[in-house]
Amino acid sequence: METKRKQRIALSIYFFFAGVCFSTWASRIPTIKSSFNLNEAELGNLLLTMPVSSLIGLPISGWLVSRFNSRPPLLASILFFSVALIGIGYSDSLLLLIVSVFLFSFCMRILNISMNTQAITLQKNYGKKINGSFHGLWSTGGLTGVGFSTLMLKFNVPMPEHLAMVAVVTFIAAIAAYRFLLTNDRAPQGNKLKLGKPDKFILYLGLLVFFAALCEGGMFDWSGVYFKEVIGEDIFTLGYFIFMVFMALSRFFSDIIIDKIGMEKTFIFSATLIACGILMVVIFPYFWPALIGFSMVGLGVAAIIPMVFTLAGTSSKYSAGMAVSIIATYGIVGMLLGPPLIGYLANAFSLKLSFILFIITGLMLIPVSQLFFRQQQQEQV
Repeated sequence: METKRKQRIALSIYFFFAGVCFSTWASRIPTIKSSFNLNEAELGNLLLTMPVSSLIGLPISGWLVSRFNSRPPLLASILFFSVALIGIGYSDSLLLLIVSVFLFSFCMRILNISMNTQAITLQKNYGKKINGSFHGLWSTGGLTGVGFSTLMLKFNVPMPEHLAMVAVVTFIAAIAAYRFLLTNDRAPQGNKLKLGKPDKFILYLGLLVFFAALCEGGMFDWSGVYFKEVIGEDIFTLGYFIFMVFMALSRFFSDIIIDKIGMEKTFIFSATLIACGILMVVIFPYFWPALIGFSMVGLGVAAIIPMVFTLAGTSSKYSAGMAVSIIATYGIVGMLLGPPLIGYLANAFSLKLSFILFIITGLMLIPVSQLFFRQQQQEQV
């Protein structure tokens, strides 16, 4: 087997298990809410821990990908990521839970930057678009994680044992795949953050990630709660599950779709799907309309982040790793504002009405993407 294929398989394993771990945590949020007797605003405060810790990790992740190859921080981050997942499961106090969630998000920040740096470099070696398939595997991992979570709920397996099982398997898989990862991917230039007038290239891509992260992160954290408290389903992972199914399927085909209709039209199509899907969920808060609506949102958000990270790799100002790190910061801010804001709006009004926020942010992808492509056309003239 040729080297770059081995590298692709190894990196795919990391994307897959990163998705498994994240969806395992997200699918257990309703359990945590009940166990610690949290209201929507208090849950919003807990979720605020994640983007705050990710922002703290910004200078560290940026320094790691610019100073070293992405391979060592990729392994270290996924190992501590697994340890933090175990900590979340065995937390017997709110303080310990906050510390574990903080570490979980901090490591996820470094893990995501390292994985996407490898993905962009490997895509260049292949000479064709393969980034969407990596994100498809992350979504497939997420789908596997939420499916396994549903099984654990059905058989009343306690959360600590559930999270520990997932963490141990992830730990073993990461170590086994490590030696096949891409090496020597540190860029010779563009590794320093340049202060001054905002670069429009980075700004527009950052805003696209911001709105996508607000929608995607909100769905991760609140879809289970929505299905439990608004739809009234006991197996509350169903909404999250269908969202992940259609996001995964779309990501595997996103590279083909982009080649057919182009990125500009794909952004518009994605935004329309998100808005229509959420609108259906809000207007018709019943089982089948909600499933269809969540599936449309999954299809809509799927291609946005892979497209943005692919575009980030074409930056003339920064290396791929540094560009991804800067742009991902906008996504962290989206995560910072999204899930907690949904919690506050739900506490003030209702959870159903709070989902209107996703319609607004989804539609914002259209004007921002148009600004980006218009700017690119002007630079080429």
